[in-house]
Amino acid sequence: MPIDGGAKAPEVTVLMPCLNERRTLAGCIVEARSALARAGLEGEIVVADNGSTDGSQALANSLGARVVPVADKGYGNALLGGIDAARGKYIVMGDADGSYDFGHLDRFVAALRQGADLAMGNRFLGGIQPGAMPWKNRYIGNPLLSFVGRMLFRGSVRDYHCGLRGFSAAAVRGLDLRTTGMEFASEMVIKAQLAHLRIVEVPTILRPDGRDRPPHLRPWRDGWRHLRFMLLFSPRWLFLYPGYSLIVVGAVLGARLTLSPLRLFGRISLDVDTLFFCAVATVLGVQSVFFALLTKVFAIRQGLRPADPDFDRWLSRASLETGLMAGGAMALAGLGLSLGAVWFWGQQRFGELNPTQVLRWVIPSGTLLMIGCQTILSSFFLSVLGLTQRRGSAARLTGSTTSAGT
Repeated sequence: MPIDGGAKAPEVTVLMPCLNERRTLAGCIVEARSALARAGLEGEIVVADNGSTDGSQALANSLGARVVPVADKGYGNALLGGIDAARGKYIVMGDADGSYDFGHLDRFVAALRQGADLAMGNRFLGGIQPGAMPWKNRYIGNPLLSFVGRMLFRGSVRDYHCGLRGFSAAAVRGLDLRTTGMEFASEMVIKAQLAHLRIVEVPTILRPDGRDRPPHLRPWRDGWRHLRFMLLFSPRWLFLYPGYSLIVVGAVLGARLTLSPLRLFGRISLDVDTLFFCAVATVLGVQSVFFALLTKVFAIRQGLRPADPDFDRWLSRASLETGLMAGGAMALAGLGLSLGAVWFWGQQRFGELNPTQVLRWVIPSGTLLMIGCQTILSSFFLSVLGLTQRRGSAARLTGSTTSAGT
């Protein structure tokens, strides 16, 4: 954003999203201004107001903060509006409810000056004061979500959802963040990891907030939204690995059961009833693998994930024609087996059949027909997604290859 009147850009922008925070906003602004002065930092304080009706805007102006109105509702929208309006080289964001200590600004700026692109606050390292975080968030929600984030995206962040964090304005703007709600906190960390930005953690404390009303956060609802976002952002774990597992178990055991019943031990044996469920597992597995491919293509085309050159090269070879030929071959194989079943019936003079014998023909033939049709239809859909033009903002991340998700 251009600087009006040729004014020198500040080094630091302190960004506070705000929605009816009059009770605590003044204390946050004063604390941040004192921290800037104490550290000798050239900075500005920006309040991204998301439609307050309690006079927060006038209060912020009276204390020398710059108010940026953000009409579109949502935590992510407020922060995106504030980030766009920030003039500083570095941005330190924190909630305006009094729960975060803006006196720690110098810690975040020091980390950014030393080369970090994203300095995440860690409340578990700095200390959580009594009553500041519900037990289910402290011992279940935050540790679980942070663990899932580290596992899915191979990072080291141990407090994924700390609201006090600092970052290079240029680096984060380059991530093309899109989510408008609470998922914004996860999206920033995930995309920073996928883009191979340098991330460090800074100890900070969490205090009880000073609101006289319930918080905007809804622990179970917002926790699920964060988890859902992480899983959708990593189709490898949500679709691909489960799909491979179903295919391997279903196809291998099913192939064995097409030959004869399998006796395990004692009186237990597996027969055509198990063969049927093997077919179901195989079909579900193939569909899950296709979902992984379709989800990743869609996410890249929409700019939700950085482009992956290795995946793009593979996708260019997996053409519509290749999918049609593979699906057609499996469908023909299934049709051939079904004709074999009819031939077997004819050998019995079209009379009564032993179900366990004929089902060893019918179940594999139906499975191949379904998988063949799945392949053909998914290939068409994949081809349609490939027609979508990638947005320029997503193309900026083309060089950011990741091995964290499929």
